[in-house]
Amino acid sequence: MWVKVFLLLLATPFALFHSAASLNRSSFPADFLFGTASSAYQYEGAAHEGGRTPSIWDTFTHSHPDRIVDHSNGDVAIDSYHRYKEDVAMMKDIGFNAYRFSISWSRILPRGNLKGGVNREGIAYYNNLINELISNGQQPFITLFHSDLPQALEDEYGGFLSPKIEQDFANYAEVCFREFGDRVKHWITLNEPVLYSTLGYGSGGSPPNRCSKWVANCTAGDSSTEPYVVTHHLILAHAAAVKVYREKYQISQKGQIGVTLNSAWVVPLSQSKDDRDAAYQGLAFMYDWFMEPLYSGTYPAVMINKVGGRLPKFTRRQYLMVKGSFDFIGLNYYTSTYATSTPCPREKPNVFTDSCVRFTTVKNGVLIGPKAASDWLYIYPPGIQGLLQYTKEKFNSPIIYITENGIDEVNDGKMSLDDKMRIDYINHHLLYLQRAIRNGVRVKGYFAWSLLDNFEWTAGYSLRFGLVYVDYKNGLKRYRKRSALWFKIFLHQ
Repeated sequence: MWVKVFLLLLATPFALFHSAASLNRSSFPADFLFGTASSAYQYEGAAHEGGRTPSIWDTFTHSHPDRIVDHSNGDVAIDSYHRYKEDVAMMKDIGFNAYRFSISWSRILPRGNLKGGVNREGIAYYNNLINELISNGQQPFITLFHSDLPQALEDEYGGFLSPKIEQDFANYAEVCFREFGDRVKHWITLNEPVLYSTLGYGSGGSPPNRCSKWVANCTAGDSSTEPYVVTHHLILAHAAAVKVYREKYQISQKGQIGVTLNSAWVVPLSQSKDDRDAAYQGLAFMYDWFMEPLYSGTYPAVMINKVGGRLPKFTRRQYLMVKGSFDFIGLNYYTSTYATSTPCPREKPNVFTDSCVRFTTVKNGVLIGPKAASDWLYIYPPGIQGLLQYTKEKFNSPIIYITENGIDEVNDGKMSLDDKMRIDYINHHLLYLQRAIRNGVRVKGYFAWSLLDNFEWTAGYSLRFGLVYVDYKNGLKRYRKRSALWFKIFLHQ
């Protein structure tokens, strides 16, 4: 049945940039949450304060500054470690009622595991942040892992390449549940795990910077197997944390736990059967790779067929633990892409070619949508509705939060607060999100990426995703952009 629905979605004529002028807060359910999202390494700074030890991102940015566009790092970032009260006050003033942030694993467990003890200074910092949020009317959504693995675990056993990570992640999660769960009612285990496994172990574009020897600029690895092994361990670590929460904390703390996945919406380049199959395969390797095991306990059939023995298998114990291991799904949606069929490579298979799909943003000489500052981000608002309805139909209508959605501009060194493109982007995505809700998709909240300009991974500070401008040249002062003022009006209507 879901295959027919998928094909129907692909054929549905979405009206791009349909008028959204009348949209406002009252257009959404009364209990719908509006917030912004962030992550520890991108925001906190204080890299050497409060008992925190290095993560793999600290190591990567300092060992390979040439891999960061502006040779920067997150040592100071935007200093939310010291300025969180100012930032929370801004959230309240704009009118948001939820904030998604991540915990720095190595700020809680300096050695990454219980052997190194629990860092009480780290616990105190997050307690203070959580209390500040709640006292200002913000519901905390906590992400446990947002790419910043403790370097100690990478050194000890290779991080997510090892099955040992499952127990260490579960133990770390339990510390957080125990310390913060009396006030935190929404937990997210992992953020965008597909990027962690493919960029960290497929292309070497992110730490731990591993890939096959025939790919430039990374350390020894195997792009044909390691991304699948790492993904397997990410899924098991997620499920182990969910098991701990459900068995020991959920009844008393009355919270929910899920995971945040990211995906582009994939549109066939033509209506040929090959291209429609390519769109399905592209989505399977990008999204269903994680979503299908969490739903059914098995990997997508198309991946089993194409990857073969390089794809790990779940044991009976793992199957029972993984299947159904979420109360909600977080979706990060930014962009869409066309897909067309391409021959499967006979030599040097890897995680990027196994799907036998070529992605492109151009059809008949026309872009799929206007390009943002990032080379990968093309504006296609209907894609958010497509991805939401696909999730509803294929995975039995789960509760969903849009945990990230946003657009960037180039940091050209000049202060610019007039970000009309961001307002248009958010407004039109909210329109298609609202349409999905009317079609029965159970979306319960929307988190814009991001409240503040911040360290944007390998782009450093060269891109700005914030509703609020951060002046990197003048003490990290914050200035509301036009989009922040737009949101304030939107949320009070």
